[in-house]
Amino acid sequence: MGSVIGEILPLALGIAISPIPIIAAILMLLSPKAKGTSLGFLLGWLLGIIVAVVVFTLLASVIPQGDDDSKPIAGVIKIILGVLLLLLAVRQWRSRPQGDTEPTLPKWMAAIDTMTAARGLVLGFLLSGLNPKNLLMGVAAGVAIGSGGLAVGESILSIVIFTIIAASTVAVPVVAFLAASSKMAGPLESLRKWLVHNNATVMAVLLLVIGVVLIGKGIGSF
Repeated sequence: MGSVIGEILPLALGIAISPIPIIAAILMLLSPKAKGTSLGFLLGWLLGIIVAVVVFTLLASVIPQGDDDSKPIAGVIKIILGVLLLLLAVRQWRSRPQGDTEPTLPKWMAAIDTMTAARGLVLGFLLSGLNPKNLLMGVAAGVAIGSGGLAVGESILSIVIFTIIAASTVAVPVVAFLAASSKMAGPLESLRKWLVHNNATVMAVLLLVIGVVLIGKGIGSF
């Protein structure tokens, strides 16, 4: 189980450090309907992560294993996912703002002030479960857990650990703001500005590292 946990930790961190959902959560916390939308977003974020990793854990658990504990099919999948993450890393790096240029944020962020809790939930689910970058890491985590030869209890524990880490960077500001909203507004706004300007760079480096790790794990599966 330890090797599987070690394999899914960087993937969970990859989802956790994604700047866009953190920015979205902060904007919700600074909106007029902070409590409802932020809690809805957090719930959707959790559901998206859980659904993605559970589905691909179940699919990976039926992948045929090779002789002598080799896992060629799982290895090929990891290599493909790693290459896709490297391509996304290149795309993110090329999209980074130059100098003092103001980065362009997704248009849906402008509508956050008018969002309801239900729309926040849907947005959280889409960003965690269907966003290409996060989905690739969810698939990789599911493959690692499902092909790791774990007992049912160990697989569930691995999924729980993955979900807690992956959701932590959205959960922490939401919980902290709801507990002490008057003190958190300033720090959250400063964090938002930093993330907006460094989103592409952070993601490019993150995707590069995780992509290389996945390719290495894939090669090691043969």
